[in-house]
Parts: sequence; C-alpha cells; structure tokens
Amino acid sequence: MSARVRAPELRGRGWLNTGGKDLKLTDLRGRIVLLDFWTFCCINCLHVLDELRPLEEKYGDVLVVIGVHSPKFEHEKDPDALAAAVERYGVHHPVLDDPELDMWQQYAAKAWPTLSVVDPEGYVVATMAGEGHAEGLSRLVDDLIATHDAKGTLHRGDGPYVPPAEPETTLRFPGKAVVLDGGNLLVSDSARHSLVELAPDGEKLLRRIGSGARGHADGPAETATFSEPQGLCLLPAHAAEVAGYDLVVADTVNHLLRGVKLATGEVVTVAGTGRQWRSTVDDHAHDARAADLSSPWDVAWYDDRVVVAMAGIHQLWWFDPIKRTTGMYAGTTVEALRDGPLPDVWMAQPSGLSVSADGTRLWIADSETSAVRYVEDGVLHTSVGQGLFDFGHVDGPADRALLQHPLGVCALPDGSVLIADTYNGAVRRFDPETDQVATVADGLAEPSDLVLTADGEVLVVESAAHRLTRLAPGALTAAGANTVDGPRHRLERKPTDVAAGELTLDVIFTPAPGQKLDDTYGPSTRLVVSASPPELLLEGAGTTTDLSRRLVVDGTVAGGVLQVTAQAATCDADVEHAACHLTRQDWGVPVRVVDGGTTRLPLILRGLDT
Repeated sequence: MSARVRAPELRGRGWLNTGGKDLKLTDLRGRIVLLDFWTFCCINCLHVLDELRPLEEKYGDVLVVIGVHSPKFEHEKDPDALAAAVERYGVHHPVLDDPELDMWQQYAAKAWPTLSVVDPEGYVVATMAGEGHAEGLSRLVDDLIATHDAKGTLHRGDGPYVPPAEPETTLRFPGKAVVLDGGNLLVSDSARHSLVELAPDGEKLLRRIGSGARGHADGPAETATFSEPQGLCLLPAHAAEVAGYDLVVADTVNHLLRGVKLATGEVVTVAGTGRQWRSTVDDHAHDARAADLSSPWDVAWYDDRVVVAMAGIHQLWWFDPIKRTTGMYAGTTVEALRDGPLPDVWMAQPSGLSVSADGTRLWIADSETSAVRYVEDGVLHTSVGQGLFDFGHVDGPADRALLQHPLGVCALPDGSVLIADTYNGAVRRFDPETDQVATVADGLAEPSDLVLTADGEVLVVESAAHRLTRLAPGALTAAGANTVDGPRHRLERKPTDVAAGELTLDVIFTPAPGQKLDDTYGPSTRLVVSASPPELLLEGAGTTTDLSRRLVVDGTVAGGVLQVTAQAATCDADVEHAACHLTRQDWGVPVRVVDGGTTRLPLILRGLDT
C-alpha cells in the first residue's frame, strides 16, 4: 500500500470569490476538496469548468472546488485579467491566483488542466489530467462520502464561495459582432448568454435575443437560451430562404450551432447534439443534428457553406444549412502548427474567421499558436506565428513578428487583414503585399473581434471593456500605424531529458471506477505520436492501437516537442444497458536530448492516480 501524501498548503498572490478572505486547507478540513489547475486561455480548461458545474450543484454541502490559476501567457499573469476571466466564464467557486506556478509545481501538475482531489483529512487521493472526468469524479466523491461518513471525518455545510457584486453594463464580455442590413449591429453578449442588437452608433440597445439565462432552449427571442455564444454568420439570401433562418450562431459552451430568424428573433438548433465531440476523425458528411461538436467559436460563409472554427478540437468543420449536414474541413485534432493540405494540418484552438473580399481566402486567428493563417485552394498557410510556445508584441517582417493569443480577424478590401491581438490589447494589421505587420491601435481591453461597416469604419469588440470601440480615423493608413518592437516571450516549460536512441512511451490508463475497456466496436485504445521538429523522431511516429510505443530519438537533434494523443473507450461494468465513454487527452511534451537521459516516458491518460 502506497504512503498517504499530505496535500501541500495553498499559497498564492491572492484569492477571488472569497469575499477577501485567504483560505487555508485547515479551513476546509472535513470537506472533499477538488483543486482545478487551469489557465483561462485553454479551451480544455474551459471544458472542465463546465463539467464541474453539475458536481458543484450535486455535492454542494460536502465538495469544495478551488480553481488554481496557473497561467501560460504573460497577459494571464495580470490579476485584473484573471478577475475578468473568472466573471466571464461564470466561475462560481474560489480561485487562487498562482502567477509563478508555485502550486502547480507543489502538486506536480504537468498539463492544463490538472485536477487533484484532497480528502476530508487533508490527503491527496487522486490526480487526473485533461478533461472528461466528471463521471469518475462523481464515483470517487461518492466513495469518499461513504468512507468519511463512517469514520466521522466528513463535515457538511456551506462552502467558502462569496459571489462578487453584479455589474451593470449593456454588454458583458461581448465576443463577436456582425453588421446587419441597414447598419444595425448584432453582438454576441457572451457572459449574458444572449445576442444584442445595437443601433449603428454601437451603443443604443434595440433588442435582446435570448433570456439571458444559461441554457439551450429553442423558441421565441424572450425565452430562448444560449451558453456563452460567440461567432455570428449571416447566410446569403438564397441559403437563408431554403434554411428558414438568417443567421448562424456558434453557441460555444452548448457545443451547438443555432439558427436565428432576424425578423422575429426566433431561435432554433441547427447542428449538434449538445454532447461534446469525443470520437475519431473521419471525412464523412453527417446529419448535422446527430453530430457531436466541440466548442464552436466562430463561423463564416466560405466555399458555399458555413465554416466553423471548432476550437475545442483544433479543427475547422463545415456546415451545410441547405442539406443540413456537417463534417470535418481541416485539421487532425493534433494541437500544434503545421501547414499543408487541409486534412493533414495542425491547428491550435482556432477562434476567429474572416473571408477576403473576393471570397478566395479564409483568414483564421489560431489563438494558441498566436498565429494568423489562411486557407486558399485547399491548402492551409501561416502568415504570422511561430508555434505553441512563442508569443509577444513584435511588428515588422511577418517571419519575425509575434502576436499573443489573437481571437479575431477582419479581411479588408485591399487584401490586408486586421487582427484582434487579444492578449496584447491591440489591433494589428498584416499586409500580404509587403509581408509586414504593424500595430494600428493599442491600449484596448482584450479585443476579440473586428467588423467593417458599409461606410468603411472599423469597430472593435473590446470584450473586457464591455463595449464596441471605433478605430480612430486614419488608423489604417501608413501614417497611422506604429511599429512596435516589444517583448518576445517563449513559454519555458521544464523539458524532460531523454536519451538518444530507443525511448519507450507508456500511456498509463486506469478506467474510472465502475468502468472497463470496451472493444465492442474495435480496438479500445488509440495512440497518435508526432514530433516538432519531425526530425526529432527517427522511428515511432504514427497511429497504433497500443498505448505503449517504441520511439527512436535522433541524437543529432537537440530537442523539441513530442505531440501525443491517446484515447480509450470504456463502458460501465456489470450493469444492464451499460453506457459507453471515450477518454481522450493531448500532450505537447517538451524534451531535451542529453547523455544519461531517460529511456522511458510515462504519461497518464486518466489519472485516477492514487
């Protein structure tokens, strides 16, 4: 029997959602504590926030969830930005600000997100990485309740969460916007779970579509509900007439696409089941209402259909509102940066789309690689951006320029593209003719989208300022642009030292309590391995059904990142009408090739790691 590990004390820069009180583990003794190590840029972390909501409600008298915010990007270290994110994403539990990743290291976290469970006596009893653990957590909490009720060490009562004051603004963390016929503006009011129509001045409220409550109900504008909607796409007249609605909404947290009839505000679900996608990649067309989606973040009309930025699985999908079908458009679900023919590319949380004036080019804000990319003639290209771990605020030649987690793009009539450089608080412009990047506005509060009006004005969705902002006249001229040579950042996660030659990759999978591996429809496990740079691996890249893999590392390459994707199919054990489950996790493992390095690399797929 392994030794029990006492949970490290909670320390950080400060606390949110506690009414100003600093919490200690001794304050929580007698309760089950779930620590959620997250960073607010990470779509997988946002998925976990939503997975935890039902658990917080079900076990509210015994379970205390604490978010430990351990940031990736420089902007995420800003305490004001963290406070805004906690409100934006409806985090209704205490959050510890861990800007230097001290708690991350104390609890041996290795990936975003990581969950650690502390029992009522203050011992760590489980650790798990990634998302999709809600059912396993529920079973574990039930077991802990039974054990500690019997021992008399479980104490029930209210938790330490103290809600902040309710703000009063017309918009609350708006996400995306479109210009309607006649000049009015439609904005996704993400934190208020609705759409807002504003007058052309961008301020006067004309109507709200959606009740403002989080939900997924169809129906009239007053009663329909959304959950953190983002992208908006007006359909061409011919498609709208056949489809029966005018606008497609990326209803992000619901994992749905919704249709809106603008004349009445009526909302209807047009794609998605409401379940999060956890499957295998295929190139087939699917019934749109029967397909699972994953955090659709933006939508645009391109190539005679709606293209969807499927941020949750690092892909682009397509949706045909006339045939009512959907399918994969670009990407393999590997989270990284690789160009080429659309089926084979790598993306990382695509979050913004815009189509060139001539319709030939689809611009993409690929947020986690801090990149601007485009699709043309079936091929994905990168214009600006270096990869997952390089970011900053640097203008100049595109191959040197750096962005920081951009969420929006806007194609201009002259062929250039504006970039909502979200975490730099700036609007940037990339000109393909000169291959240069310039800053046209800065000092903004997390700009998340840009729209071009009929008279040529540019409106910025200034999300964290809860408003639309007009770019100053002349900002888009050469005289109005600035050249910024700001800081260059590289996320330096501690690499794993590996030896040249043979390296055994072992993905350790433990089914959740009450589940077993399920091979009813084929092999129950799948492992995909690649490397950046590709030369790092002499052998071992590719896809197999075994969770153990022999890799051969090239000793002439100093290091790089191993990209690993693993999944396992399970079903409930020993029950009638057993439910099926799919557990999936992606890792980007930085490695350094050194003499005496390890020859075995273990990763935990589902960490019921006790």
